[in-house]
Amino acid sequence: MLTNEIVRTIGIDVHSETYSISTYNPQTETFIGECTVEADAKNVIRYVSKLRKETAMPVSIDVGYEAGPTGFGLKRELEKARIRCHVMAPTSIYRPAAGERVKTDARDARSLAKAVYWGSYSEVMPLSEEDEAHRDYIRMRDDRNDEPKRAKQHLLSFLLRRGKQYQGKSCWTQKHMGWLRKIEFGNPVDQLTFKEHLNEVTRLMDAIALLDAKIEGFSKNERYAENVSKLRCFAGIDTHSAMVMVTEIGDYKRFESAEAFSSYLGLTPGEHSSGKSAMKTGITKAGNAHCRRILCESANSIARANPYKKSKRLLSRQVGMDPDVIAYADRGTARIKKKFFTLKENGKHTNVAKAACARELACFIWGMMTGNYDSEAAAS
Repeated sequence: MLTNEIVRTIGIDVHSETYSISTYNPQTETFIGECTVEADAKNVIRYVSKLRKETAMPVSIDVGYEAGPTGFGLKRELEKARIRCHVMAPTSIYRPAAGERVKTDARDARSLAKAVYWGSYSEVMPLSEEDEAHRDYIRMRDDRNDEPKRAKQHLLSFLLRRGKQYQGKSCWTQKHMGWLRKIEFGNPVDQLTFKEHLNEVTRLMDAIALLDAKIEGFSKNERYAENVSKLRCFAGIDTHSAMVMVTEIGDYKRFESAEAFSSYLGLTPGEHSSGKSAMKTGITKAGNAHCRRILCESANSIARANPYKKSKRLLSRQVGMDPDVIAYADRGTARIKKKFFTLKENGKHTNVAKAACARELACFIWGMMTGNYDSEAAAS
C-alpha cells in the first residue's frame, strides 16, 4: 500500500447464496458500505468500483475472505478485474478466547476486514486451475474407493452366513476371485443373491481401475511427469500417492522449510503450556487432511517393507532416474524404517510411530520437490 493513498480493506463473509460485505476505514476506525449481495463476483466488482468513485482521493483497496467450500473462484475473478484479493486460513484469524455471544454475517465481515488491514492471518495460496481440476478428479476417485470396500464386506458376510469361508491366506487375490467364481448354491435364490453381490464387486473394482488408469495418464502430462517420477523413487509412493502430493500442494517453494511444510500438513505435535508447565500433545491435524492420510499410508508401507532389499516394483520406478534423486530417496526410506522400529522398541504406540514417520516422509518430500537433496533441514 502506498502512503499517499487512502486505505480501505473489505471483508466478505462468503456463503453459497449470499456475500456479506463490510469496508473498514482505518483512519476513523469505522465500517462503511455494509451490505449483503447475491453470491456473484460481478456484484463484488461493482461494489469496489462504486467505492472507488465515491472516494475523492486515490484509494488502495484490498479484499479478503475465508477459505471454504466455495474455493478460489471469487479470488480469480477479482484479480482478473485487478482487485487485490486474499484468501485467509480460518484458523489463523483472531477470535476472542471466550467466544462470541452474538455472531452474524455482518460481524464476521467486519472481523475479516480488520484482519485484512492488520495482516493478522495466514494466506491460503490457491492452486492453478489445472492443478485444481486434477486434484478434484483424484479426490473423486478416493471418495469412490469406499464403495468397493462395502460391497466386498456385504459379499463376505453373505457367504459367512451360508457357511462358505475361504481358507486361503488373503482375500481378493486372483486365487480368491477364482474360488468365488466356482461357488454354487443349491437354492436358486441364494445363487441369484450371490451373483448380484459378486457382479457389484466386480463392477466397482473395474470402475476404480479405470479411474486409476486415467490418473496414470494425467501423471504423464509434462506438467507433472518430472515431479511424479521423483516422488515414485521413494518406497511406499506410487503414481496415485505422488499425484496427490503434486496436485494438492502445487508450489512447494512457498514453504520456507521442511518444518513449515510438515506443520502445514498438521503432522507436528501441538503444545499446551502455561507458566512452568510445558506439555506436548498429539499432532495438530491442521491443514490438508487428504495429504496427511496419504503420507501416513505411505509411511506405514515404508516402515513395514524389507529393510535389506528393494522390491522389484521400486527398482523399476527408479530406472533411468538421476542418481542423486535415487540416493536421496533411499536415504529417506532407510531413515523412516529406522525411526519406526526405534519408536516401537521404546514402547510408542503404533499409530504414534506412524505419524512420526509420516512427518519424516513429508520433510523428505519437501527436500525432493525443492531440490534440497543434500540439505540437513529436509531431514531434521
